[in-house]
Amino acid sequence: MKLPWRVILLWTLPILVVGFFLWQGTFSPSPGDASGNRANTQLSYGRFLNYLESNRVQAVDLYDNGRTAIVEASDPQLNGNVQRYRVDLPEEAPELITKMREADVEIDSHDNGDNGAIWGFLGNLIFPVLLIGALFFLFRRSNQGGGGPGQAMNFGKSKARFQMEAKTGVLFDDVAGIEEAKEELQEVVTFLKQPERFTAVGAKIPKGALLVGPPGTGKTLMAKAIAGEAGVPFFSISGSEFVEMFVGVGASRVRDLFKKAKENAPCLIFIDEIDAVGRQRGAGIGGGNDEREQTLNQLLTEMDGFEGNTGIIIIAATNRPDVLDTALLRPGRFDRQVSVDAPDVKGRVSILNVHARNKKLDPDVSLESIARRTPGFTGADLANLLNEAAILTARRRKEAITLAEIDDAVDRVVAGMEGTPLVDSKSKRLIAYHELGHAIIGTLLKDHDPVQKVTLIPRGQAQGLTWFTPNEEQTLVSRAQLKARITGALGGRAAEEEVFGDAEVTSGAGGDLQQLTNMARQMVTRFGMSDLGPMSWEEQNSQVFLGGGLNRSEYSEEISSRIDAQVREIVEQCHQNARQIIRDNRVAIDRLVDLLIEKETIDGDEFRKILSEYTDIPEKEQYTPQLQK
Repeated sequence: MKLPWRVILLWTLPILVVGFFLWQGTFSPSPGDASGNRANTQLSYGRFLNYLESNRVQAVDLYDNGRTAIVEASDPQLNGNVQRYRVDLPEEAPELITKMREADVEIDSHDNGDNGAIWGFLGNLIFPVLLIGALFFLFRRSNQGGGGPGQAMNFGKSKARFQMEAKTGVLFDDVAGIEEAKEELQEVVTFLKQPERFTAVGAKIPKGALLVGPPGTGKTLMAKAIAGEAGVPFFSISGSEFVEMFVGVGASRVRDLFKKAKENAPCLIFIDEIDAVGRQRGAGIGGGNDEREQTLNQLLTEMDGFEGNTGIIIIAATNRPDVLDTALLRPGRFDRQVSVDAPDVKGRVSILNVHARNKKLDPDVSLESIARRTPGFTGADLANLLNEAAILTARRRKEAITLAEIDDAVDRVVAGMEGTPLVDSKSKRLIAYHELGHAIIGTLLKDHDPVQKVTLIPRGQAQGLTWFTPNEEQTLVSRAQLKARITGALGGRAAEEEVFGDAEVTSGAGGDLQQLTNMARQMVTRFGMSDLGPMSWEEQNSQVFLGGGLNRSEYSEEISSRIDAQVREIVEQCHQNARQIIRDNRVAIDRLVDLLIEKETIDGDEFRKILSEYTDIPEKEQYTPQLQK
């Protein structure tokens, strides 16, 4: 296994340090020890003179140019035995040699040679050279993209990915469901390819286009398609990559990005999640010195400042346009704001056709029916839906995706994983009455969405579910439809009260009550659908960073009390209506409960067939979309 270079360097540096000290200790010879003879005892210079005067010294070996001596002398304390001593001699003692000669002492001088100096020089030279070489290698690898301290020199460089001809593998034909946005942006590509068509009539190339829409609608996918179609240099970067913890780095990266873009003009710059750097100025704690605000100031200057950026088109994407600075949204910076919303039924069919290209579908599977069952789904949701269906198909060892896998995939995406079915008990029967209460009221009210299926199979936190499928794309909702939805949401609680009594009411309607209370309050405070008249009692706060997004009260306590009374009145009327419907259809409910407990799932057609035996079901407008083939 090949070790990373950082690990090797981490172990090499300590080894070099330890080796240097071992080198010094091993190859630096001790004074007076070059001959290999070692004196075990240190003798003072004064005592050495006493031994010399008493004729006890027999031989003296001089080392280190006469600074150290190894003396052989007889020690009176050892019965005259000869002992070797080490003596440090003074630098200037010319009379010492004379005294030793007068005492007839054998004198010998030893030359240490240059070995010690050579080894010491090598030790002092090699270690710094190795250390400098290791540090040079570290900085070199860091500057090549390996990370580490060398990256500090590149903080101000832009991290944008650059492609001379972006080969994203995505073209406009691969983007479906957002035809209006595609048409707007296709003009930008045409402007880059054939600018003479527009300049001939005095048109100028737009400087920027902002893609706005909820997550998953295809904003980044559209940018990839623009890059794939344009055939011009393409820079892509995320808004969060501009800002670092160091002051001035973000502004420096913006300057470097536009410098590179001007060198390759005409070109495209794509900034994903621009709200990370383009938030409103003056709302943060840091004020004007905030690093993010400095980065935004530089971006504003580069987009439409004194110098300009001729030939550079900026495409940005965000799902939070409400937090963007107004200076960023003005014409001359982002000339176009392209809305990329959730697709309608025709768009969903187109998206399903794109994602079904590489999947094996059973001939009975209708993409149109799937599209009608999935209102509000974005392109990412639909791609995930077909992928989940394909996974279930493989798990069940089938050769093609059938309607069963599609239904289970829709349930899993919307409600969560399938749980263990409940055993036949009082709790299961109560849940059956609760779900059928929703289903019967939703079916008998003309303005309510039709029932798609009722099931007792737990999914996520829900012990049972009732699915409703809208007949059409509902962009506007009437008062009758809102009241029908509130009544349908109260159907579960009403069934529990009528069948089991007030004492047996459960907490299963908690989520329903929150939903219907919110709808009733919006009818009063936002839509003007109450006795208070056509007035809106809510104002969206524009201070998005200082408690933003909260509904600010702009009315008196008296109006507040009247609003509460109107909300209570709407809910109470719908509650009484729901209980009356349950009482009038008790026989049908009892039969359907027994069937639901036995089968655990009843689809909408079977449910309506059985219910029609006991009561007349009002006709609802069936919506058949005009699908593009």
